[in-house]
Amino acid sequence: MHQLMQDLRYALRQLRRSPGFAITAVLTLALGVGANSAIFSLLDQALLRSLPVRDPQQLVILEGTGKAWEGSASSHGGDPESYFSYPMYGDLRDHSTVFQGLAATTTNAIGLIRRGQSDAVDAEFVSGNYFSLLGTGAALGRMLTPTDDTVGGNHQVAVLSYSYWHDKLGADPAVVNETVELNGVPVQIIGVAAPNFQSAVWGQTPAVFAPMALLPQVDARRLTALTDHRSKWLNIIGRLQQGVTQPQAEAQLAPLWHSLRADELKALGNRSPRFVSEFLTNSRLRVLPGARGLSYRRESLQTPLLVVMGMAFLVLLIASVNVASLLLVRSSGRVREFALRYALGATAKRVILQLLLEGLVLGLAGALAGVLLAPAAMHGIARRLVDAGDVTYFSSNVDARLLAFSFVNAILVSGVFSIAPALQLLRPDMISALKQQAGTSSAARVGFRRVVVGLQIGLSVLLLMGAGLFTQTLRNLRHADVGFDTSHLLTFTTVPQMAGIAQETTPALFDQMLQRLAALPGVTGVAATDNAELANSDRGTNVTVQGYTPPPDEDLDVGYAAVSAGYLSTMRVPMIAGRDFTPTDDLQHPLVAIVNESFARHYYGSAAAAIGRLMARGGGKNVQWRQIVGVSRDLRHTGPRDAAKISFYMPLKQAPKTSEITMYLRTTTAPLQTAQAARATMHDLNPGLALVDFWDMDQQIDSELSNERMIELLAIAFSVLATLLAGVGLYGVLAFSVSQRTREIGIRMALGSTRSMVARLVLLDVAWLACAGIAVAVPIALLAARSLRSQLYGVSATDPLSALVAVLLIALVSFVAALLPARRAASVHPNTALRTE
Repeated sequence: MHQLMQDLRYALRQLRRSPGFAITAVLTLALGVGANSAIFSLLDQALLRSLPVRDPQQLVILEGTGKAWEGSASSHGGDPESYFSYPMYGDLRDHSTVFQGLAATTTNAIGLIRRGQSDAVDAEFVSGNYFSLLGTGAALGRMLTPTDDTVGGNHQVAVLSYSYWHDKLGADPAVVNETVELNGVPVQIIGVAAPNFQSAVWGQTPAVFAPMALLPQVDARRLTALTDHRSKWLNIIGRLQQGVTQPQAEAQLAPLWHSLRADELKALGNRSPRFVSEFLTNSRLRVLPGARGLSYRRESLQTPLLVVMGMAFLVLLIASVNVASLLLVRSSGRVREFALRYALGATAKRVILQLLLEGLVLGLAGALAGVLLAPAAMHGIARRLVDAGDVTYFSSNVDARLLAFSFVNAILVSGVFSIAPALQLLRPDMISALKQQAGTSSAARVGFRRVVVGLQIGLSVLLLMGAGLFTQTLRNLRHADVGFDTSHLLTFTTVPQMAGIAQETTPALFDQMLQRLAALPGVTGVAATDNAELANSDRGTNVTVQGYTPPPDEDLDVGYAAVSAGYLSTMRVPMIAGRDFTPTDDLQHPLVAIVNESFARHYYGSAAAAIGRLMARGGGKNVQWRQIVGVSRDLRHTGPRDAAKISFYMPLKQAPKTSEITMYLRTTTAPLQTAQAARATMHDLNPGLALVDFWDMDQQIDSELSNERMIELLAIAFSVLATLLAGVGLYGVLAFSVSQRTREIGIRMALGSTRSMVARLVLLDVAWLACAGIAVAVPIALLAARSLRSQLYGVSATDPLSALVAVLLIALVSFVAALLPARRAASVHPNTALRTE
């Protein structure tokens, strides 16, 4: 310990004697460690971390396989097989023996009215045993219990999430026992959830938790949700009995699952053998790990976070290589020092430990600086991963896991970059060193420095090519033809139910909205739909088409939306055949529909053949036939990446149970200039209306491209940083090389070499280094890019333009880095050079 403390004091003294070197090395490492720490923390929260509940390793998630389904299904993201009907949940809860308990959860947008103020929020509706099953308590009051979740019982209670209570209600303790309204339904607040608990669904940040039994009262669309076997809409999370494994649970549940599915199939009546096979024979109940909870966002964030983590690792590698290069240059001036130590009896082990300790001090200092930078980086990156209002998905706090990762990272990196100087000083030429003839370096040592710089150049090319691919992807997505004109289009959404407005009065309210908004100055068109465009909403149904017999293997999911009269003309969607909807397309007139090109081609062969034909939503004997009156151009409804889907439209006045409505205003000025007037108009119409998602349509597209924008931004930032580090490293090696070759340059000039010839010698040197790094990096980059295909759009993974731009940029940086050393070499005077040793 005494020897270690002595070496530590000596290491600190050495760094204090070289403040410029120490500051440069620490800042270089801070950038690399800070970037890695920030990305790791976000990745850890999204992909690795367990829920903050009791014994999370005992939690499981249920998933029912089997694609065949007849009924309605709604999802909030992820695999539709993860959703169950409420009666199925009840049967599994009551008849399975492998679980300590099963809890159900779903999310629903609601209007929360407190003290006359309405706020559109997300609510999580949960079974009464949700909190007790998870093992999480209350910050104030109490949590929901099974007695709060009984149909017809005393269940008009709710619990606030800690973040909503703290951020929106000012942490007011008086809110407990206060009565608020959820979509007009009076509800008593009985508690506030624990501060470290958001939800069992990662990425979900509800403002309020309410008992499942309250859902039909709050949402008129869910009147039969608790009794309908044919409606799948909730997720199930369970806790295994002690000693029961997931495979054992699956095996024991198989007979129960088969029996319950057989009962559901019997209720459906006679079905085809293929349907029976998919619905029953090939269906099974899967029991999946649930320690990390459910997630509607994890899948979409996984690839972007892994890609960015890879880029951050390359930056850290370049930073460590750069510090190794700095240490190599510094160690050249310490050859005499270590030769003297060897002469006085120091062992190689003691010397290596000293150098490793100096590297460790640098690494830990860099890690500390990186950890200080990480929170700001995490917050900035999180704002680009998710919408501004959803940053609470991620915490920017520095915790023990982040500190452990950062300092372990620093220790490993410091060991790597300390090896080079340790090898260089392992066995110095003591005779030359003690004569102070250490101004020259061996060819091997100079060659090693060149390898280091070549590695930096190669890694920079990798990042530059990646940045080029992601930049082109984002540009292509921003300019993708989505099928309608997105310019000068203002959009917002409202749910009248949130203000306690009865559903039967909403059609008249929608008419008033359209009329008043159309009268606003600068508005040239107004339209409404119950299925917003480019909002990542993928609603589907099956259809019956008169005269069409589907093949046995056809299982089409057809998109649909209810839209107002003139919707397609307002959105500037071209009509291929027929007409747009008119105000007379209501319940007093025949039911009509407009289909898109894909629908017409699939079912009728052409657009012209579709006009006048009959189709219906759903199946069975009692369908409501609609006459096709128009065929419109295909739209990319879900998002710019997604292909057009077979779809149809129905008039808003002929659509049942329409509650949530999205308005579109075509304007002559910047859309957001009309937003304030639109808000005022809606407030005058009904002060309780909650208006959300006010967007310029082009801004909404940017919001939907948050992942791509984040990857592009970080790819550019990391590649620029890596290229600058490579340029600095290249300059250092060239400057050192020129100083070592002073005598050689003097002899060349004495024998007749011109300044331009000497400068060309240095530039050729850097050209060979750059070409070597590029030659190795480009093939590796092209191979690595193949793994990024899912993140690219409109650009090949082997895009030659990205490779060319990356090569030209690194060539330019290499040339700039070589200019000063080349100029210095060309200015050497032969007489001075020949006297140099």
